[in-house]
Amino acid sequence: MYLPPHFVETRPEQLHRIINDHPLGMMVTHTAAGLEAQHIPFLLDAAQGAQGVLLAHVARANTVWQEVASGDAVLVVFRGVEGYVSPNWYPSKQETHRAVPTWNYEVVHAHGTVHVHDDEKFLRGLVARLTRVHEAAQPVPWKMGDAPPDYLSDMLGKIVGLEVRITRLEGKRKLSQNHEARNRAGVIQGLEAQGHPGLARAVRDASQGR
Repeated sequence: MYLPPHFVETRPEQLHRIINDHPLGMMVTHTAAGLEAQHIPFLLDAAQGAQGVLLAHVARANTVWQEVASGDAVLVVFRGVEGYVSPNWYPSKQETHRAVPTWNYEVVHAHGTVHVHDDEKFLRGLVARLTRVHEAAQPVPWKMGDAPPDYLSDMLGKIVGLEVRITRLEGKRKLSQNHEARNRAGVIQGLEAQGHPGLARAVRDASQGR
């Protein structure tokens, strides 16, 4: 990944935030057929290992778990907030007209090794953790006990677990840090006016060193 110094993000709390807020990762593997990309929701367990682990499951019918061997290198990409930035939002453009469009975004590359788990104990624990995380905001959270035991066992038999042991995290937050303060303020205002409050907040945070 191209990483100009002013866009590099190395703080674990920021890298973990992006992963947790945008858990649908793109896992890239190198198989006998070439490069393959799978889009999978991951759960980050930052406390495991030196760099943390990513946990997920795929349908048993998805052959990715058969096309990789435990220990194979993989790359999982997580995209955070992103959006178009118009040069018209820069006050300096009105004076010099020396400005061009760009795109602001946050992204994390998680490098690691993949390990396959095809056992019900692992899968039950993983589904329970995923459920607790993603159902937490629901008025009446769904829980595994809501499903009939035979149905739940049947569904667990149709998935396979994946664990990515992270060896390196690369982060990039391209949020107008290379512009002067008045231009960053213009970007924030423009994004808010266009209905992109999340990206506007990210630009504001980056402007304040957060």
